[in-house]
Amino acid sequence: MGDGADRGLDGDPEGVWSPDIEQSFQEALAIYPPCGRRKIILSDEGKMYGRNELIARYIKLRTGKTRTRKQVSSHIQVLARKRVREYQTSIKVSSHLQVLAKRKSRDIQSKLKAMNLDQVSKDKALQTVANLSSAQIVSASVMKAQTPFPPPVRFWPGPLPGQPGHSQDIKPFAQPPFTTIPAPVPAPISYEALPPPRPAAISAPVWQDRTIASAKLRLLEFSAFMERQRDRETYKHLFVHIGPSNPGYNGPVLESIDVRQIYDKFSEKKGGLKELYEKGPHNAFFLVKFWADLSSDIEEGSGVFYGVSSQYSGAENITISVSTKVCSFGKQVVEKVETEYAHLEGGKYMFRIHRSPMCEYMINFIHKLKHLPENYMMNSVLENFTILQVVSNRETQETLLCIAFVFEVSTSEHGAQYHVYRLVND
Repeated sequence: MGDGADRGLDGDPEGVWSPDIEQSFQEALAIYPPCGRRKIILSDEGKMYGRNELIARYIKLRTGKTRTRKQVSSHIQVLARKRVREYQTSIKVSSHLQVLAKRKSRDIQSKLKAMNLDQVSKDKALQTVANLSSAQIVSASVMKAQTPFPPPVRFWPGPLPGQPGHSQDIKPFAQPPFTTIPAPVPAPISYEALPPPRPAAISAPVWQDRTIASAKLRLLEFSAFMERQRDRETYKHLFVHIGPSNPGYNGPVLESIDVRQIYDKFSEKKGGLKELYEKGPHNAFFLVKFWADLSSDIEEGSGVFYGVSSQYSGAENITISVSTKVCSFGKQVVEKVETEYAHLEGGKYMFRIHRSPMCEYMINFIHKLKHLPENYMMNSVLENFTILQVVSNRETQETLLCIAFVFEVSTSEHGAQYHVYRLVND
């Protein structure tokens, strides 16, 4: 009984791999390629590690959570078995398509031979069929006998977004002059346009469950930055940034994290994360993991501006209050409260807080952090540093959005990175 309770999905014996551990695991897989029975020596430690030991070590450094070498090995085997099953399924689908395609191709060829076409047109039609993929042959509709040659085949009913004119995925043979072909002229093949997939029932906007958005307010953009003007030019560096997104219904929904796991990282005073979450609404609560870019080339000193910008959209004409609380070791050290009024644009109400000056505490904190010599030292400090942003209706005090920010230092050449989670209490 106890052994079964510890098993996760697919019989994974090490239990649930939370999103942060899984992310670190995937990063480590990319960093450390398979090396068989060989060991790898880390130059900074002089110790020899196998690949699974390196992955376990990486997870510990990134998340502070322990996964043993055997647990890593077991998780790799679980994922490998899953991919084998997916591959086998795709092979079965492909094989079935090929069988159907061969059957349909024979039917098409026999009907073409029976048609009253000149040999050149017949050969070109057969060549067109030979060049089609299995899926395209299977998707072809039944031949229609008394119609002129079809126009170029299109799999979409109209132009693709951002592309001029029509999309022509498959171009049939060139049309010979009709005067040389005895009438009536039958059509070799005709295709039905495949409309873009639509969800069976749309109960919420596409961006809900896929972006930082509650039923009443959506975060469109957020950034913290420093900039300096020199010789009439502005140099800007983004410490963190959430850019605009345009999700689709086929896109992934946000992963979830139990809000109780992070209660201790935020103030438990009145208006803290725990009290706010219990009050709800639960669909307004999110966690953002930032990998902050501290590798700025802008010289510090006078003339440098540190700021924060954010943008929201909603369906109601209200006034919002934005509270930003900085916490260290779970204790609130500073709070900034701002008010913003709605502006109607394109049928939506927009709220913009543009170039809000960063508080002195945060500027000093960034200065001290940047002067630490190693990334692991910065991450050690950031492990106990969090920010809680609460956006509420100023009149009713209803929580519209509550975003918990946690941080690490980015080592990516692409600068600041982030990942969004929905906070739940399961």
